Amino acid sequence: MKNFLNIKKVLVFLMAVIFGILPVFSYELDMSVDEEIKKKYDADKLKYDVPPLPKTAPSTSSSSNVGQSSVPKTTPVYSVNLPNVTKVSSKGGLKISSGTKFQVRSNHAISDWQRSGTNISFTSYAPLYKGAVSIPSGTKFYGVIEESHRPQKTGNGGLVVIRVTGMSYNGRNFPVNAKITKANSKKIFFNNIKGKRQYWKGIAKQIDKGEAFYRKSRRTSAKMADNPILVILSPIPTIAGFAGYSVCTLLSPLTALKSTGGNLSIPSGSSFEIKLLEAAYVN
Repeated sequence: MKNFLNIKKVLVFLMAVIFGILPVFSYELDMSVDEEIKKKYDADKLKYDVPPLPKTAPSTSSSSNVGQSSVPKTTPVYSVNLPNVTKVSSKGGLKISSGTKFQVRSNHAISDWQRSGTNISFTSYAPLYKGAVSIPSGTKFYGVIEESHRPQKTGNGGLVVIRVTGMSYNGRNFPVNAKITKANSKKIFFNNIKGKRQYWKGIAKQIDKGEAFYRKSRRTSAKMADNPILVILSPIPTIAGFAGYSVCTLLSPLTALKSTGGNLSIPSGSSFEIKLLEAAYVN
């Protein structure tokens, strides 16, 4: 019973110390932040450095690459009409072998804002010779977005799945079955054009927060060590900072699940590679 009372007294003392030092700790952190701001900026000049706001919002237009986060705020609408195609039998047509690849450029922007069923088109920029078939540059290919979604939680980026369904040849249009294997020189796997995944970036960001808190706690401990009254309590901020850093590191895989992946926006004129999934026939 006596040992229990002694333990109880020790706990009461520790709680009194912790609650007594927390206000000092937070005050020291605030003062350190103020000092950092004063070192980098002249507070008297800040009000003069801010330019006046424009009376009207300027119109801006920008384009971005695969995985970049800049996309239009409204769903783009393109009027691409798929032409009627002419089917050719394998006996009476010229064969383009399965696996044949075409180097093309997009005729308009492609992004994860576009819905499934949106028609798109490409134009080849390099000629292709396959046996008796000569496909010149400038040949048009037509396709459709089979699936798309906006960036998601857990760090997943936007997604666009394109299926190429037709091509022009000698003034006529023929059906093909093809997929995208490259977009802006980047390999595309399983025909999924994806925005940048941000999960690992979310983990690193959370760890950085813990590290910044730990550095502030070290500075607070150093200031308390210079005070003859607070010197005994000076290790507490460092211990608390290390605990905070450890918690941020341990929980970072879970907190990163809340992060959103990158948007997918590919500007018009971007290079793509189209690969035939099965043989096509033209005449």
